Amino acid sequence: MRIAIISGSARTNNNTLRVAKAIEKLMEVNHRTKVIDFQGYDIPLLAQGGLNPNDLSEFQKNLIKAVEEAHVVIMISPEYNWSTTPEILNMLHYLPNKPFQNIFNHKVFAFVGVSTGKGGKAPALHLMQILHKLIGFGNLDSMVSSKIFESHYTKEVLNEAGESLGNEMYNIGLKDFTDYTLRMAQRWFK
Repeated sequence: MRIAIISGSARTNNNTLRVAKAIEKLMEVNHRTKVIDFQGYDIPLLAQGGLNPNDLSEFQKNLIKAVEEAHVVIMISPEYNWSTTPEILNMLHYLPNKPFQNIFNHKVFAFVGVSTGKGGKAPALHLMQILHKLIGFGNLDSMVSSKIFESHYTKEVLNEAGESLGNEMYNIGLKDFTDYTLRMAQRWFK
C-alpha cells in the first residue's frame, strides 16, 4: 500500500515532523511511504491567484504526486489556535478543485493532532470534518477513518528522527492508530 504522510507545520524544528517520521518508521516496513514536510510549503493564498498545473514548484509537485499516488493519506497538524494550521487549510481550499480534485478520490484519510502538552484533538477533529465535507460535496469514493491519534508531550516522547524516547503508552497508542488505519484501508480497497 502507498501512504502519504503530511507533516502540516511550516515551522522550523516542529513536532509534527517528529510524529510523521515515527509513523513512517512503523509503516515503511511493509508499505511505500512518503513524508511531505510543510517546512517547504509555498502554496499561495486564494487571493494571490491559483495553482497552474503546468508551473508547479517542487514542493507543490511532490505534494500533489504523493497524495495522488497514495491509498492512505495521513494528515498531521499541530494544535494551532484550537484548530489546524493555516497552511493545511489553504491546501484544502485549493487542491479539491479542478484540475486537482481527483487526487482526493479513492483514498482513506486519517488524522493526527500534535501538542507540546496535553492536547491535539481539536486539529484532528477539524480536519475530519473538512474532509467529510470535501468527500461529500465532491461525490468522491473516499473515506475518513474514525480513529484519530493525539500526540501529547511530543518532545518528551519522540526525538527529532521520530524515534521513541521510551514512553510505552505513547508507543502502544501510535502503533494502534497505524494498525487501525491500515486495517480500514485494507477493507476499503478489498
